[in-house]
Amino acid sequence: MKKTNWLVLTLTGTALACLASACGSSGDETPGSGGSSGSGAGVAGAPAGGASGAAGSGAGTSGAGAMSGASGAGAGASGASSGAAGVGAGGASGSGGLGGAGAAGIAGSAGNGGISGDAGSAGAAGTAGTAGMPPVVRPGVVTSGAGAYWQEGTLTEASGAATVTGNASQTFQEWIGFGGTFNEAGWDALSELSASDRDRAIRLLFSASEGANFKWGRIPIGASDYAMDRYTLNETANDYTMTNFSIERDRLRLLPYVQAAQAVKGDIRFWASPWTPPTWMKDPAEFDATDGGPNGSPAATYEAYMKDDEQTLTAYALYLARWVEEWELEGVPIDSIMPQNEPGYSTRYPSCRWAAGLLGEFVGDYLGPTFEQRNLDTDIWFGTLSNNDAAVYSGNIGGLTGTAEDYAVGVGLQWNTMEHTGELVDRGYLVMQTEHRCGNYPFTVQGAPPFNPDMPQNDHAYAVESWGYLRAWIEEGVHSYSAWNMVLDTVGKNLDDQRPWPQNALLIVNRETNTLIETPAYYVFRHLSYFVDPGATRVGVTGGNALAFANPDGSIVAVLHNSASQPAPTTVAMGGKTYSVDIPAQGFATLFHHEG
Repeated sequence: MKKTNWLVLTLTGTALACLASACGSSGDETPGSGGSSGSGAGVAGAPAGGASGAAGSGAGTSGAGAMSGASGAGAGASGASSGAAGVGAGGASGSGGLGGAGAAGIAGSAGNGGISGDAGSAGAAGTAGTAGMPPVVRPGVVTSGAGAYWQEGTLTEASGAATVTGNASQTFQEWIGFGGTFNEAGWDALSELSASDRDRAIRLLFSASEGANFKWGRIPIGASDYAMDRYTLNETANDYTMTNFSIERDRLRLLPYVQAAQAVKGDIRFWASPWTPPTWMKDPAEFDATDGGPNGSPAATYEAYMKDDEQTLTAYALYLARWVEEWELEGVPIDSIMPQNEPGYSTRYPSCRWAAGLLGEFVGDYLGPTFEQRNLDTDIWFGTLSNNDAAVYSGNIGGLTGTAEDYAVGVGLQWNTMEHTGELVDRGYLVMQTEHRCGNYPFTVQGAPPFNPDMPQNDHAYAVESWGYLRAWIEEGVHSYSAWNMVLDTVGKNLDDQRPWPQNALLIVNRETNTLIETPAYYVFRHLSYFVDPGATRVGVTGGNALAFANPDGSIVAVLHNSASQPAPTTVAMGGKTYSVDIPAQGFATLFHHEG
């Protein structure tokens, strides 16, 4: 039987009722990342990776207009080993809500050196728990245009016919959250900054009140193409018992990066994937799947495939299980594993090809049973699949049958495989878009600017391009969407030195001036991820280039793009009311409706 995953969420009848008729009572019910108000004790946030450090606590306080009438209390999480404990606020409650007992409040996480986590939910008139971060009060309107990003405002009611209309009765997939990828190159770039700017970068990505509010983080197992060099976590040939397995390399850059995110967002969820197994598990025993000549010429080409013998596959399952276990000992719980990044591509950076059907055999006969034997509750997703060549894609996904189908909770798709989303959803899988297209392509992409071999185009045009990918995948039905590199330097090159490919990122670091820069694409992600909560349901929208969601608390989010070369006055009907907004030329607007 297929595993039941915590991510399969249900939009309540109350929330749907709110959508249909602008229900609610006095006070702003906007939640923070800490959780909804409710009765009983709050659940502590995850520790930031340390065993020492004193625990803190913060009881939620009441505020007007929360969804339930009973107050919640949250306990602060343990502090990191490097400093005093941070304190998170518990869930808050208020009067005049919809009635019934709410969920328990969630505490903010502890931070490295005493940084506190985000507060639990509170009404606009409420206050956060003692020593917690402020409650999240989302603006009614945010617009972004070239040179003027993230301009906050208030909703302005309008009359007359709407240009864009949200349709609450037309519901689609449930949403489990946005995220991005941790890579060594990102932390290396952040290390050029002052401590305050580095902390600001992490808040820009993960804070519910100050940033993009990312819920998910992808972690490479061994080297990705944005590692500092090629490596795996056990290069001792034929070490089938993993005697020499070690995550010491991870402690240099990846663990600090991940734990910094935990310090800001204690309930962040992590998933992981390898780009390559240890080289001795492949034939030939090479890090890369190809070794072409200059500028992609085919000189000295080979393909490195995963070995298919029982001893190797058993050892590889143990390798992945050991990684989960070692990271969890560091205070980083791993929600899920995808066993191979892009098994259908041969690349000149860490990679691995899998023969037709082998990935499914590995999941069903080796990885799943190994996780069970070792009592790991880490879920298995099938992926990440990227090559849409008919034979290659079907050869990989064709293995998702039998026992493999029983173990797999979801499927990771990226790049060229979007069209398969619907068929996988129909099979009962969660589907995550696992890698946002990175821009500045050294190959032909219709509508994209010419390739620049020296630096990526982190410009407004890429922000518009990014919106197209986000909207297309979400409309196709994915349940989650992941950015690729969250942070790079201004050069942005990966390990492929034969075909240098400078790639875009959400935040970039200028190493010459030691400064942090938010790219326009970052704000496109934030226009969605800041407002759309895990557990939201995508709803219908007509009349514009737009997406709309209903959050679990009854709030409604509409995100719009103006593709014209001049500002566009726009009227939007949502939640039983009509609002006006001026969307900048080639710009974006988010409208957030919450009755109260």
